[in-house]
Amino acid sequence: MLSVIILAIVFVMIAIRQVGTVSIRIWQIMLCGALLSLVTGEISPARAVGAINVDVILFLFGMFVVGQALEESGYLAWFSYQLFRRVKSVDQLVLLVLFGMGFISAFLMNDTVAIIGTPIMLYLAKRHSISPKLLLLALAFSITIGSTMSPIGNPQNLLIAIHGNIPNPFVTFFRHLFVPTVLNLLVTYLLLRCCNGNEFRRAPLNHEPEMIRDSHLARLSRVALILIFVLVTAKVALFFFGLSAGFRLTYISLAAALPIFLFSPKRFGIVRNIDWPTLVFFAAMFVLMQSVWDSGVFQSAIATLPVDITSTSMIFTVSVLLSQLISNVPLVALYLPMLLHAGASTERMIELAVGSTIAGNLFILGAASNIIVIQNAERKGGVGLTFLQFAAFGIPLTAINLAVYWLCLKFM
Repeated sequence: MLSVIILAIVFVMIAIRQVGTVSIRIWQIMLCGALLSLVTGEISPARAVGAINVDVILFLFGMFVVGQALEESGYLAWFSYQLFRRVKSVDQLVLLVLFGMGFISAFLMNDTVAIIGTPIMLYLAKRHSISPKLLLLALAFSITIGSTMSPIGNPQNLLIAIHGNIPNPFVTFFRHLFVPTVLNLLVTYLLLRCCNGNEFRRAPLNHEPEMIRDSHLARLSRVALILIFVLVTAKVALFFFGLSAGFRLTYISLAAALPIFLFSPKRFGIVRNIDWPTLVFFAAMFVLMQSVWDSGVFQSAIATLPVDITSTSMIFTVSVLLSQLISNVPLVALYLPMLLHAGASTERMIELAVGSTIAGNLFILGAASNIIVIQNAERKGGVGLTFLQFAAFGIPLTAINLAVYWLCLKFM
């Protein structure tokens, strides 16, 4: 029970992130929570080390290396110009961010797009004097919503696709979720526009070509992006034949970073400058969440609830709320076996994917991609996005998102 209290304190501290005049970073709060769990004996050192998901840490490490190389070489700014140069208004820009990043996240996984997309949003905000918070929110919401419609859009969907007895996962996910996902991306645009009217009334955008700063590193970065695309495509192809189980996303990430390690003289500087605090955050989160999991509090609560755990309303409610407390992947690991044991249909598995993913739009802690976006923005651009600023958009957006998915799943 003590671990749940520690989690609650961490949750409140992340919401406040201020003690007197001292501002505390999210990763520092999570690290303190993990250390407190260790000190109080809620989790043993051996259990804590075992709780850290090395695959996730290595995946993020490789992607951070690629992202840092893209940024340092100037290739990311050049690529941003090529991608957005025909955009003439803030309306068009936000729509392109929402639909472009959303669709990309369905295939490259939302965490990957968060890593690469955050510096692009900061660049666009600075270049065109647009509120960086508007673009960061658009990025965070788009990659959460966009990743919903694919079995490889995020880790929890992949877990459901592999273990949820879903026939032909790619076809099933797209058949059920493509239309509501498009509608929800449009809803996100309307909500952001409604609440940021002044930003959308700015003068037409003017674009200027960006120069590559390091041509050698830029070439290596381009090779890294090509490798990511090719290997993800290969994973998708193997998925159709049931052969992708051993082809981990970690391999894709590290393979993409390999050319930079092997051929760039700046390799050590790149590694030194990657987002280490976010890696610390995830390692600490795994430890704290494991201690909460081991307490059995939430498992017992769900098991003793006098309700139908296979109903749509129950799946959505539990998925969205518990994802804030134990994260969406552990939530799916807890709920999926219960649905399978109850003989739940494919539609219920899709609903679990929707609820656990859209949970990321409610609060900052609802999705790992949110943490990546926010911490990268604070570190690279000095742009803060508070818990309340996120929730002010996230709460109504999540309610609308769930309503759209529920209606489409019920009547389509």
